[in-house]
Amino acid sequence: MSTTFAHRRLSRDIFRASPQLRRWMSVRPQSQDPATPPIPRKKVTIQTLQAFRQSKTPISMLTAYDYPSALACSSSLLTDIILVGDSLAQVCLGYTSTTQLTLSEMIHHARAAARGTAHPFLIADMPFGTYHTSVHDAVANAVRLVQEGRVEGVKLEGGREIADVVRRLTDIGIPVMAHVGLLPQRHCALSGYKVQGKSANAAKKVVMDALALEEAGAFAVVVEAVPLELGKYITDLLKVPTIGIGAGPHTSGQVLVYDDVMGTWSGHKAKFVRRFGNLKEVRDKAVQSYGEAVREGTFPDPQAESYTMDKIEWARFMENEITEDIR
Repeated sequence: MSTTFAHRRLSRDIFRASPQLRRWMSVRPQSQDPATPPIPRKKVTIQTLQAFRQSKTPISMLTAYDYPSALACSSSLLTDIILVGDSLAQVCLGYTSTTQLTLSEMIHHARAAARGTAHPFLIADMPFGTYHTSVHDAVANAVRLVQEGRVEGVKLEGGREIADVVRRLTDIGIPVMAHVGLLPQRHCALSGYKVQGKSANAAKKVVMDALALEEAGAFAVVVEAVPLELGKYITDLLKVPTIGIGAGPHTSGQVLVYDDVMGTWSGHKAKFVRRFGNLKEVRDKAVQSYGEAVREGTFPDPQAESYTMDKIEWARFMENEITEDIR
């Protein structure tokens, strides 16, 4: 038996025999707790999402607008898709509408989110006006989002009228997520943010739009603000995943705006929004506490939060000739 082999065997035997030794090892075996998987999740792909649809595993999608929010979304292995949504116009940039967002701004935020995205599939909204004038312009703008924004796919709002754009993008290898129902980029034409598909004719239009976009090559369809019956009907009809937002519990997955989930958005709260955190209260309290500590002179603490200088060096600094030099 070689010396190396003997050492390995001795170490293995001691490890097995001594739980106390295992406890104090600096490099310990990974936890077998099912809540902490031994390896990170593999990168989500379109094939992953289609498999989820077929197995009826609900898909989880969140918006992210920068590096920190993408890191936060990636912190959970349950996050399947990250969307750099054009809602960043309101929640990040202070605009009143998504229609004010430019392509350059979207690329800037997408690139930051890409740096923080781990396993989720990353897509970005194509801003208003970037895919409406011509198929050629739409392709050029989508290519910029992929090349400069580092996203893996794009999302387009609209129905049958954008089918040619969807078809062309998928033909050149850019995955497209469609978006039907309530179209925030057209809120003026729709007279506000209203539930769509409430009448028989309106519901038929949403269905026909979804079918046309699937036929054009969309790998998934966001269905926003429609009756839950219609959300289920579209999901059962399509062969690609549906992602609901205000479309009921029967779609293939759900998406919410990051700031709504975290409770940091103080604007209008839609009926379909559930706040899973209250970070606004924590944030505002921390800002107030900081201001109070500064006002009261309790921050920074002279010992714990300040640097000191060697007393001899300080005495040399305070000598007259040094003081005169400063003056």
